[in-house]
Amino acid sequence: MPSVRELAWLVCRDVNRTLGGIASMELLRRTLTPKGWLDEDRHALLVAVSRLTPGTNILAYCVGLGWLLRKWRGALVALASASIPASLLTSALSATLVRVDQHPIVRALIAVAVLVASFLVLSTAWHLLRPYLKGSSAVRTAVIALVVGGLLLAGVTPVRVLLAAAVVGMVMAAPVNQAPAEAER
Repeated sequence: MPSVRELAWLVCRDVNRTLGGIASMELLRRTLTPKGWLDEDRHALLVAVSRLTPGTNILAYCVGLGWLLRKWRGALVALASASIPASLLTSALSATLVRVDQHPIVRALIAVAVLVASFLVLSTAWHLLRPYLKGSSAVRTAVIALVVGGLLLAGVTPVRVLLAAAVVGMVMAAPVNQAPAEAER
């Protein structure tokens, strides 16, 4: 079994070089399995338990891993190694952003980034919507758009707008295509 210090280093290295819980879990599995410290069954158990726990899955995985390898000391060290570096980085970035945001050039760059992101979202929405603006789907799409627009203007929350759009879409369901065998005749 690894020492507490070695466990701390491995967890810190593998967890803090990814952006996702599953990726970090896989890195830990790839690091610990060849050394014989973790087998596939224990890894699967840790993943399953961590997915059931509320909160951040990777932290639950690390606590479970630490417990399996070094009991309570391992659990505490693994939790600290997984969370403290990211917390420090987040604090440093937040402090930097507060100060950087005061410069006009940074505000201009942020405004440009927002415009570009808005354009990309609208462009994607247009490409997704365009097939529904032709033929018999055009009327259905127009009705849904009018209902959604009216709800937004009335101050209805986005979740309720989406729910209303889904209901209107179901009520005005598009005709079902013929079965392939009937279409061939």
